[in-house]
Amino acid sequence: MQKIGILSIQGDIEEHREALINASNATGERMACLLVKSAKECEGLDGLVIPGGESTTMAFHMGEELRSAIKKMPKLFGTCAGLIIIAKRIADCPTWQVPLGLLDVEVRRNTYGSQIDSFEAELETKFGKMKGIFIRAPTIEKIGVGVEVLASFRGKPVAVYQPDAGNGKPKIIGAAFHPELSTTKFHEFFLKI
Repeated sequence: MQKIGILSIQGDIEEHREALINASNATGERMACLLVKSAKECEGLDGLVIPGGESTTMAFHMGEELRSAIKKMPKLFGTCAGLIIIAKRIADCPTWQVPLGLLDVEVRRNTYGSQIDSFEAELETKFGKMKGIFIRAPTIEKIGVGVEVLASFRGKPVAVYQPDAGNGKPKIIGAAFHPELSTTKFHEFFLKI
């Protein structure tokens, strides 16, 4: 049985919990879902979801121990703010907000506009066409070698997958939108990797 954590500092925690449970039921992958806030609670996890929310708030409340524990995860899934947290580079990063540098992408925060500019759109994905929900979403400006596009919108990547890069680095899924609000397909993929 997999033990999957959801970083529970802030953000759409319950929505990811429900999506993981539904994905587990759909795939038959047995899973225990745990809410985590500390490095100690990350011990023994098979993977961690970093939800959407407010990246600056999450980064502010993540101490070095928790950052270090996240870097040791076998697999990670970051959505919206979570994508910003795990990115290698943030194009418009405040000097104090240092990303974890795990996913070889460069992102730009809030590119699609403010909260009132939130929207839904049809996406082309590895799993077929589906609805994507964008809420103060970042854009993926650049992707590194070996990073695969899982979903695109208007010809630009909005979800990516970085397979195990060796040297103990995690397998990572990053999404600029909120798949937990419209589908379980990305959570199913996360459980299977």
